[in-house]
Parts: sequence; C-alpha cells; structure tokens
Amino acid sequence: METLLALCIGLGLSAACGFRVFIPLFGLSLAAHSGHLSLASDFQWLGSTPAAVALGFATALEIAAFYVPWLDHFLDVVASPAAVVAGIMVTASVMTDMSPLLRWSLAIIAGGGLSAAVQASTVTARLASGLATGGLGNPLIATIELGASLASTLLALILPIGAILVLVGSVGMVGVAAHRRHTAQGRATTQLPGSPTSA
Repeated sequence: METLLALCIGLGLSAACGFRVFIPLFGLSLAAHSGHLSLASDFQWLGSTPAAVALGFATALEIAAFYVPWLDHFLDVVASPAAVVAGIMVTASVMTDMSPLLRWSLAIIAGGGLSAAVQASTVTARLASGLATGGLGNPLIATIELGASLASTLLALILPIGAILVLVGSVGMVGVAAHRRHTAQGRATTQLPGSPTSA
C-alpha cells in the first residue's frame, strides 16, 4: 500500500512538472522539510533549508517569466527537457522501499513520460494561443497552467489517490474530446462536394 501511495504521489507531482517545473519540486521540498513526506536516501537534500529556499526563488522566477510576452515561448523550449528531468526526479525521490532498477525504471518511464506528455500539451496550447491572439491570450494560458500545477502538487501531496483519479479523468476527457473532433472532421470531409459518399 505504501508503494502504491508513493507511486501516486510521484505521478501526481510528475504531471504537475509538465505545467511548471519548479512548483512540484518546491512543494516536495517543503513537504520533506516539514516531515510530512519521507524521501529516498539519495534525495534527502531536497528537504534541506537551502534547497527549499533555492527552489522557492526559482519557482517565483518561473511563475513571473511565463507572463512576459514571447519569453514564454523560449521558456517552453527550455522547460520541455527540464520537465522530463523533474518528473523523473520527483518520482524517484518518493519511491523509498523499492529496488533501484524498478525504482528508476518507473521514474523514467512513468514519471518522465507523464511530465513530457503534459508539457507537450501545454506547448501546443501556448502555440495555438499565440497564433490565434498574437500572444495576447498567453497570460490566460499561463494562469491556467499555474493553477493546474498548484492543484496537482497539493493534491498529490495531500490526497495522492485523488490526484491519480483526477489525472485519469482528465486524460479520459481529453481523449473523448479528441475522438469527437476527429469524428466531426471525418463527417465534414465525407460531406464535401465530390467526395465518394456525397456523390
């Protein structure tokens, strides 16, 4: 049961890393520093006061930078690989009672993969917003991402199972929406003049 909870915490924090790199790391650092969460021996440094201060400062800078026009696109380029690394780190750091091989395999595949997928969706949303609004809508995207990262981090640390249920539900809704859009596009294509079904 403890292993399942640790995995849920890691995956919830990994998803949050896809929205913002430093918020989940800062939340993890505070949780470990306060004694709320135990970290693996090679990640004990994350719970230290210097780490918490440094991550808090980095979090504030990251939040502010995403509200600077066009800088947010540059940050997406930098944040994409950083989110994967952060996702791997947070997952590996909370898996305390597991063999190194299984621990790092889960961290890389599940943690890194999940944060990469979430980060890719945010890059796509920001690019679409930039093209549609000339960048004017990007602060709204940044605010949504910030809220999602905060919510995912808090939920992962306070109610890990709930974080996974929300994550699964969100993925399901995205999948349904994508299927409906694909179906609607398919119907529109078949109804075009000259298409085989419309002839």
